[in-house]
Amino acid sequence: MPIEYEKRDGVSYITLTNPGKANILDKPTSDAISEAWIDLWEDRSIRCAILTGKGDTHFCGGHDLAPRENITEEEREYLRTQRIFWPLAGTVNGQKTGVDGRMGDHYPRVWKPVIAAVNGVAAGAGAGFTFACDFRIASSKASFLLAFADVGLTLDSGASWTLPRLIGSARATALSLLGDRVTAEAALEMGLVNAVVEPDRVLPAALELAGRLARGPTAAYAAIKESIAFAATSTLDEALAKEGALQERAGATADHRAAVAAFVAKQTPTFTGR
Repeated sequence: MPIEYEKRDGVSYITLTNPGKANILDKPTSDAISEAWIDLWEDRSIRCAILTGKGDTHFCGGHDLAPRENITEEEREYLRTQRIFWPLAGTVNGQKTGVDGRMGDHYPRVWKPVIAAVNGVAAGAGAGFTFACDFRIASSKASFLLAFADVGLTLDSGASWTLPRLIGSARATALSLLGDRVTAEAALEMGLVNAVVEPDRVLPAALELAGRLARGPTAAYAAIKESIAFAATSTLDEALAKEGALQERAGATADHRAAVAAFVAKQTPTFTGR
């Protein structure tokens, strides 16, 4: 199996399981992750997700750059051209997950909170993978490396959208063009990660945060994520209108009613995610 996918106590766990090859994102792995996003999105009992890699060296080394076996260079060039002119069905608009089915199915476009437990090196698309998550808890031995330009490629996995929003355009451009390695401590300083912990504390810290999120108002979290994503490409008036619509939706939930009742009774609310 290219990944391990488990669900316990309202939390789903996605673990990349190819440490011998830096937990790279080959096609079977991306497909399996895409299926996991769909499953956790549709499973109402799941309230948040943790993403990590097996081992203590690599979180994810990025996309598999090795050419496909058993095809000639001529066939390879034909397939490359075919992908340019005929993208996969559903990859331009309306796809449930992923920005582009050729390389972005692993992007977590879900409205449930996603935590990246960065246990080691996150390189290329592996780094972009973490940027797309809502929280990043990094091992003190972790590092981030955007080496796209070093292999004659450009950013993918949504990094051109997420990275400038995390650390600003100037820093994002420098990291992307130069491909310098960013240590965990430097990543914390520039706001690229939320916390840095000792290697044996990465998963426990992620679990602690996941437990808190799993007890929270899932529908409200969804509305918050949706509003932030919408506002990133909208005018102020559009963002205000969206906020109003989402507030109406959130106000109709059982979680909101429970919170109001608990506030009046001076108690702690119990959220059901509904």
